[in-house]
Order: sequence, then structure tokens, then C-alpha cells
Amino acid sequence: MNAEILAVGTELLLGNIVNTNAQYIAKRLADIGIDVYFQSVVGDNSGRLYKAFELALQRADIVITTGGLGPTQDDLTKEIAAEISGKKLLLDDKALRMIEEYFSRMGRTMTENNKKQAYIPEASKVFYNYRGTAPGCAIEMGGKIIILLPGPPREMEEMFERSVIPYLSQFQEGVLASKILRVCGVGESKVEELLADLLDSQTNPTIALYAKFGEVSIRITAKAETEEKAKDLICPVENEIRKILGNHIYGEGDQNLEDVFGELLIKHKKSIAVAESCTGGLLAGRLINYPGISAVFKEGVVAYSNEAKIRRLGVSEATLSQYGAVSKETALEMAKGICIKAGTSIGISTTGIAGPGGGSIEKPVGLVYAGLCIDGELYSVKFNFTGKRQEIRERTVISVLDWARKILIEKLNSGKF
Repeated sequence: MNAEILAVGTELLLGNIVNTNAQYIAKRLADIGIDVYFQSVVGDNSGRLYKAFELALQRADIVITTGGLGPTQDDLTKEIAAEISGKKLLLDDKALRMIEEYFSRMGRTMTENNKKQAYIPEASKVFYNYRGTAPGCAIEMGGKIIILLPGPPREMEEMFERSVIPYLSQFQEGVLASKILRVCGVGESKVEELLADLLDSQTNPTIALYAKFGEVSIRITAKAETEEKAKDLICPVENEIRKILGNHIYGEGDQNLEDVFGELLIKHKKSIAVAESCTGGLLAGRLINYPGISAVFKEGVVAYSNEAKIRRLGVSEATLSQYGAVSKETALEMAKGICIKAGTSIGISTTGIAGPGGGSIEKPVGLVYAGLCIDGELYSVKFNFTGKRQEIRERTVISVLDWARKILIEKLNSGKF
């Protein structure tokens, strides 16, 4: 089966609201093996909405809408869906009662127009709303299905997980299982090149690459009679991918870099402190995202000026004078200095030119050096990034965390740390 996602709302067309609903629905449909070939956005206009429904029903088995189920006159999705499917709108007593209870819990008076939300196209499968007022529903018509969902993401997501996924499962043949591998340090095109043979020969399981900011996700999906058999199909493919990509694979599923790095530090009881210049606290903030990091994270210093680097981290004036603030030498002294000042076994530093000004031919915007001190042993790395100021800072944090992770694992595996 294939689906089309139809987002309804003039505010989406004007750019006032980002269409996160379509992203969420598309991802979840992929998880259960339903393809999405088209996504559409249409404003709150009855004529254009009717045409959008007509077109979507011509090219998809399932049309999933979000938005336009509210109590006002410009909330038209349900009415147009009823019209195009030839269904009458009938009052659903349970939906009305839930709306009344919602207003009562909120201590607000329910207005008469809210009753409009409790009307559902006849013979529909109703999806009750446990986080808001507007119920959703599924309308089956001539081999096609229209699914209506509310617009607010927190309501839509809860309804999708509670009601839509179970409803759609009846149309699945077999069981799908997926495994996601998280990759950093190589771009999507390089990953595709390295996995070319696997990608060219894929059948079941299938392999899909998804580029994200600073990293790549690899989704391996298999279909079988049972979940256990599907996972058995995934295993050899995963092993082959791990063999090819090695330590560029840093995690699985929903893990992120700070999760993996934080787990390593805590598991091996290695304390850490960071000294930042161009990243201005982003690195410390990323590490602090990980719950429990307080067991090993001691402090973060933003030493932006040369004076701060000298005073707070012990960087020598001679180093700054000879090599400059953005240099391998300064990064190394910053990393060593924060280790000494904080009394930690690991220190990480960043120094660079985030732009948009301040660059030169020798040291262009996007040039970044990082330093790493592990038990007194020093490492450095040089990066050249492109993009806007914030992008360069964020790319620095991702790249430095991944670089430090790889060195830390190598040191731990060697038994020397």
C-alpha cells in the first residue's frame, strides 16, 4: 500500500508554522512498510481542498490529513472528506462527552461551535482525542482510505500511535523490523560509495541512508512472518555494514553522540573538562544533555579572549604571539590547561574562526583546531568547515565529539588508559 500526506492550513503555506506533522507521519509509515510517494499542503479553501483530495485519492491507497478539524468556519477538512466520500456527518456521543470533559478539566466554558468537532462521517472508525478536543477518523471508500488527524503535533502524534498504527496494521502482510545505525565522520555520499555493493544487491532486508546535520543514519528493514525472523534477516547485513564502516558507526536507534560519549566516560570512570573558544559553551552544553554526566563532568570554561586563555587555562603568551589563538599549539595548551585546572583525566578544547568576518588567506573562516588531553598525552585535529557562523560552531561540536570518542575507545581498548 502507498499513502499520501495532505497537510491542511493556510498558516503552513505562509510559512508561519513548520510542517513537522508530515515528517513524523512519513517516518512512522516507513516503519510499518507503507510507502509515501507524495506530500501536499493546501490552504483553508473548500474548492482547493476538494481538488487536493481528488488528486490524492487518484494516486494513493491511503490519504492521511492533518489539520482543519477545529471548531471554526475555516476548519473544513472533515466536511470536504465527508462530501467526497458521500458520507453524512453524524454526532458521536462519546466524542462530544470527551470534549465536554476536556473543557471541564481545563476550567473553561465550552462554546457551541466546539460541538461541531464531535460530528463524524458515518460508518467511520473513530480515533478519540485524549490530548485535545478534535477526534480523528478513518473513512473506508471503494478500496481507498481517508484518515483525518488533528493539526496540533502533540495531539496528532498521540492519536497516531494509539489508534492509527493499530488500525493500519490490519493491512500489513507479514511483520516489519528495522535497525538504525548512527554514523559520524563520513558523509552520505561516502557511505553510499562504501556500501555500494550492498545497496545494489539489496532485496530483503532493504538499506536506506538518511543524511542529518553532521551525521548519517542507516536504516535496515526486513520483512518476515515474525519479528524474530525479520531480525534474523537484519543481523548478517548489519554485521557486514559494521565491518565496512568500522568505528564510524557510533550508535544505534535513538542514541546520539553525547549518549555514547557520556556512557563511555561513566562506565570507565573518566573525568572530563572542556575549554572552548569558538564554540562558546556548545560543547559543554552537548555533554550536559546526557543524564548522569555530573558523575564525570567537572567544568567547562569559555575562554574567548587571549587574556582569558592565558589567565584561565595557562596558555603561554609566546604561543599566542607566535602561532595565534587559532592554531594547533594553542588548542593543545588549552586542552592541557583545563585538565590541570580542573584536575580531570580528559580535557577537550576548541578554537577557530566561526565568521562571518575575521578570516584570512592563511586562516579562513571555518578553520577550527581542537585539542585533546588524555592522562597527559596530547592530540590535535584540524577542521575546515563551511556555512554560517552557527553551523560552523555546531559542526565543530559534532566533529570534535566524534574525534574524541574514537581516540578514547582506542586508548581504552589498548589497556593503557
